[in-house]
Amino acid sequence: MSDDAMSSAVSSGSAATEARSKKRRSQWPDVYKVSIDDLIEVTAAGVNDFRAAPKYGLFFGGMYAVVGWLLVGMLWFFEFYYLVYPIAMGFALIAPFASVGFYSVSDFLEKGKPLSWHSVFSAVKQSTGRDLRWMALITGFTFFMWIDYAMLIFLSFMGFEALGPQALDLVFTTSQGWLFLIFGNLAGATLAILVFSISVVTYPMLYDRDVDFVTAMVTSVRLVIANPISMLAWCAFITVLTGLSLLSFFAGLFVMLPVLGHASWHLYRRAVGPQPGAISK
Repeated sequence: MSDDAMSSAVSSGSAATEARSKKRRSQWPDVYKVSIDDLIEVTAAGVNDFRAAPKYGLFFGGMYAVVGWLLVGMLWFFEFYYLVYPIAMGFALIAPFASVGFYSVSDFLEKGKPLSWHSVFSAVKQSTGRDLRWMALITGFTFFMWIDYAMLIFLSFMGFEALGPQALDLVFTTSQGWLFLIFGNLAGATLAILVFSISVVTYPMLYDRDVDFVTAMVTSVRLVIANPISMLAWCAFITVLTGLSLLSFFAGLFVMLPVLGHASWHLYRRAVGPQPGAISK
């Protein structure tokens, strides 16, 4: 092959690659700038949705709280005290999936459609038949990966002798325990930010549109990259409310989870634009 022919083939291949890249980019929905004021407004909208349909929020939030109580009770009964804290914190990783019911309620309120238990559950069932279930599998896997990771960190700092009723005392009264808390929380925060980045608008987008979960995750990451400060603030806000709910022994989830769930829907509607070829409900 001559140099000119080879150069032409390389140029042709590069042009084809660039064309495919442009086509893929054209399929992503637009992501918009989100300010702190926007976050305040979507939170207020979340509060309004909760007040407009409190029974649904209390039901879904209550289910989450009851699961938390049962899980912690089982860990305490089997004397797995050292897993209580990481599992409680890991709840935040799978909270977006638990918020699908809130997206449905907010969607109905936004469109002025009549609310009923049948309509809400039907909408949730319909959405889980799409790629939303695959996203739930990803975050569920991340949750169990976090538990294994937390266990490894615990054993690295505390040793096997801390596996027992004395675990909590050792964690809070020894230097190794405080190092474990610092390192463990930093590791958990890193994982939480990663999960937050791929899921902040992924679940409401999968509920609302017939798109694949990769497209939804890429859109979520693009939104975080486009708004690093405000998205970090949103992540911190969620973390604080989650921490307060845990301090209340999950009772705060009755209110916190509905408000954040509804607010997440409004954040998605404000931050993500239309997508070519997407089918919206």
